[in-house]
Amino acid sequence: MMSSPIRRWDGEMRLLTALAVLVAVFSFAYYLQHNYILLYGDAVAHINIARRVFDSKTPGLLQLGTVWLPLPHLLMIPFLLSASAWQSGAGGSIPSLIAYVFAVVGIFRLTRNALSFPGEPDTESRISAWLAAVALGANPNLIYLQSTAMTEPLYLAFFIWVIVHFEELSERLAARSEEVSSARGSLWKCGLCAAAAEFTRYDGWLLGIVIALAAMALIFLKTAGLARREMRHALRNFLLVAAAAPVIWLAYNGIIYRNPLEFANGPYSAKAIEKKSATPGFPRHPGSHNVVAAGQYFLKAAEDNLAEGVLQRIWIAIAVLGSILALILDRRLGTLLLLWLPLLFYALSIAYGGVPVFVPNWWPFSYYNVRYGIELLPCIAVFFGGSVYFFLTLARPRVSKAAIAVIAVGFLIVSYISAWHAQPASFREAWVNSRSRIALERTLATNLRKLPPESTLLMYLGDHVGALQDAGIPLSHVIQEGNHRTWKQPSDPEGLWERALANPGAFADFAIGIDDDPVARSAHQHGLTSLLIVETPGQPRATIYATHGQNR
Repeated sequence: MMSSPIRRWDGEMRLLTALAVLVAVFSFAYYLQHNYILLYGDAVAHINIARRVFDSKTPGLLQLGTVWLPLPHLLMIPFLLSASAWQSGAGGSIPSLIAYVFAVVGIFRLTRNALSFPGEPDTESRISAWLAAVALGANPNLIYLQSTAMTEPLYLAFFIWVIVHFEELSERLAARSEEVSSARGSLWKCGLCAAAAEFTRYDGWLLGIVIALAAMALIFLKTAGLARREMRHALRNFLLVAAAAPVIWLAYNGIIYRNPLEFANGPYSAKAIEKKSATPGFPRHPGSHNVVAAGQYFLKAAEDNLAEGVLQRIWIAIAVLGSILALILDRRLGTLLLLWLPLLFYALSIAYGGVPVFVPNWWPFSYYNVRYGIELLPCIAVFFGGSVYFFLTLARPRVSKAAIAVIAVGFLIVSYISAWHAQPASFREAWVNSRSRIALERTLATNLRKLPPESTLLMYLGDHVGALQDAGIPLSHVIQEGNHRTWKQPSDPEGLWERALANPGAFADFAIGIDDDPVARSAHQHGLTSLLIVETPGQPRATIYATHGQNR
């Protein structure tokens, strides 16, 4: 039997786990104390989608909606049962914190296993694995994102462990025939992680397709006879699991919304938002219908998530160098090239999926989806460690090896100090884009608290549900756009939402209209009394209406 380190949860991994937990907990405590975990509007939306599943006029899984995949919200639900955990946003961060720890440990295991196969890890592979784990775990942008309810940290963990198990599958198939049973286990775990990734972000759909093709090729090329028959049976199960997530989501959209691609071309999709936000003279975002430019914008976002200034390009150069060295010096490491998949996915998404990425140093000189660049961090971390490994193995005197390790550590420290000094790019994106929104929601929340506690509100929650969360008003006290039967197309006249808009006074005590949303239009149509108008620079006007005369 092979004595590969993939079998052991040894002291190094236990130590790394403990360090990752400390980083996760203390960084979360810092950002929570400073009210930074709800800067992203998407984080607020994720939390409240999860909350609506059990806290709603019409609770149930249909409150999950269509555009965002369901697993992140389902994982948040147990931690959002507490009203205080919901109001502070802390409950939505817990899955991200756990995912961060698994991601750091996964990168270490992946790098050490790949560089030390088929024997025990040596000093060079251990040093390289620690450098890769630190490159990922100490990244300032990931440290911030893992304290929030954003889906990137969760997806990164599943993505990394898909590659971990696939790499171990490759190693076990390359070993003796006795390893076939272990190879089946690796393939099954790879399929489960792939399905979880596919239920977390649409990045996972491309990952699932590529991993499925790679697994089929691997089994065909590296097995024969009885081993191939056993692996073909395992492959069938793997393919069923990996295909389940997209099939279920397409079926869900088809049954509930009468459109299997509702998430891609429906009114809340990225395509629809792109079309709605297009203006004369600025009809499209940079990279639209241009894969090369789209890839450049994504790479720039990745650089911004690593360091500042010239150090950014050095990181990308190291990752490219590590990839080339892996192919030239040890082709078995070619499985690690799967870590470059986010570049392909986002190049296509930006070019053809209506997904814009704006970076501050390139036109249009603003922040939007800069955080997507964090998806390339596992690739950069692993090939950073791999590059160091190749140089360590070439160096002969111990002094030279020590010098290489010191230079690598120094480069890491300088890069991340520069990122902390300038503030992490993902944090800056959240801060810049949240100031006016938070100002509006806090002012609105202050006034909503003055309403009678048991009042029923009529409000469109698509944009400013954070005001209700800030005010601590249960969502079960609110009639909102999810309170109807979505399979009734194009509308549901008997739905609670539609009936309340048609006759606000019969269903709600107060209505909150934002700019020209459906509630504001209904208020104007029915001549509701305006009690308060909240105006914040850069945000639409919010108005609280009384639906009954006695509420004035």
